Amino acid sequence: MAAESLEQLLARAVAARADLFDSRHEGALRLFNGFYEGWPDLVADLYATTLVLYNYADPPEAGAVMPAAQSLLVAQLPWVRSVIVKTRQSPSPEARRGQQTYGSEADRRIRELGVWHALDLRLNRDASLYLDTRNLRAWARRTLAGQTVLNTFAYTGSLGVAALAGGAARVVQLDRNRQFLNVGKTSYTLNGFPINKKDFLAGDFWPLVSQLKRGGARFDCVFVDAPFFSATDKGTVDLAQNSARLINKVRPLVNDGGRIVAVNNALFVSGQAYLQTLTSLCADGYLEIETFVPVPADVTGYPETVVRPPITDPAPFNHATKIAVLSVRRKSP
Repeated sequence: MAAESLEQLLARAVAARADLFDSRHEGALRLFNGFYEGWPDLVADLYATTLVLYNYADPPEAGAVMPAAQSLLVAQLPWVRSVIVKTRQSPSPEARRGQQTYGSEADRRIRELGVWHALDLRLNRDASLYLDTRNLRAWARRTLAGQTVLNTFAYTGSLGVAALAGGAARVVQLDRNRQFLNVGKTSYTLNGFPINKKDFLAGDFWPLVSQLKRGGARFDCVFVDAPFFSATDKGTVDLAQNSARLINKVRPLVNDGGRIVAVNNALFVSGQAYLQTLTSLCADGYLEIETFVPVPADVTGYPETVVRPPITDPAPFNHATKIAVLSVRRKSP
């Protein structure tokens, strides 16, 4: 592909997202999803005034387009103050976490729907805040007032932060990595939320959920947004093969009338296959599909910008990140 073609693709993508740019440049959005919008080696995200470019080329050196993408986007967005390039297939952990290639220090926070989220854009190969779950954070804020929430696989806790911003009575954040949870604590501080250390559980999902169950813990809503694959000596997470196991694991923790929010981001699991998994779980009458939460258009691409279909059909969901809200009925004792 010629550089001119890249220029056209990026210009079209930025123009389609023009109404998402806030005047104070405090928000976050996906500027370009190359998988759908015509350049599969490149994804570009904007976090406040920091541009994050992902080089998905394999081998990495095939992604030589990164300097051109940086120049084109900085020219289109003159308020960008720094650029980080993350080389996803690099053997170097530092390159996967990201290397600053332009400007001043990266931004440390963004504001979304009036809520501050702390950032550590070089925390790991991701950028510490997932853009595909923005609508789910909006759902949490408007739905969970007065409720108790367990956020499993919390990462930096953004779903729990959104729930607290909406008036949740209590949020427990659970993640194996304490460093990730510490970013969540910074988000609490930014929003003036009190930090209760016992509500931040650092450890493996499987034993911690079992411990909560033994202790009689119950919640009105449990988020299950697991990584695609993870294996420890305590258990294995495999969204391609057995996402039902995760949902069944947390069911005993949910109050009657409560909800499980189940997210499956396995690229090669079709929407119909995931729907079949959920339908099978609902067959006993104690779970029911309440709603699906769509992924934002800046992540999926727009009708005028999408030039290639997804690898696997996500329908009835709108993206490979498939988000379902399940309502729970408990069996009578």
